[in-house]
Amino acid sequence: MIKVNKANAGFTLIELMITVAILGIIASIALPSYFQHVKRTARTEAITALLDAANKQEQFFVDNREYTTVLANLGVASQTENNFYTMSVTVDNDAGTFEFTATPASGPVLQDTECTSLSISDTGLKTSKGSANAKECWGR
Repeated sequence: MIKVNKANAGFTLIELMITVAILGIIASIALPSYFQHVKRTARTEAITALLDAANKQEQFFVDNREYTTVLANLGVASQTENNFYTMSVTVDNDAGTFEFTATPASGPVLQDTECTSLSISDTGLKTSKGSANAKECWGR
């Protein structure tokens, strides 16, 4: 009778290849979903900053009877909380209008071709630039 040495037992090449294939399939599904989630989270940061800035601009108008082009006057930073977006504002006091825009500055949003910038106007009109429409970018 032949004795089998159990001390040499281990993974075979086939078992290893099956494991690598399974991990590859899982990664090919999970990574794109993860990157989409990161982009949506960054967009939410921009949307929050834009809505906050628009509210503060309206309050500034109530107090001063004009809009301001200086973000610091509103207590609004030029970068969003995690520095993903840069905030800017255009004002036309003669027409009584303003528009805040958030443009990508760093991180995963630089590769976001769906929503390259987000804007909100004095009338509450929410717009975006990129391959997706404003409803998709603003999460409606």
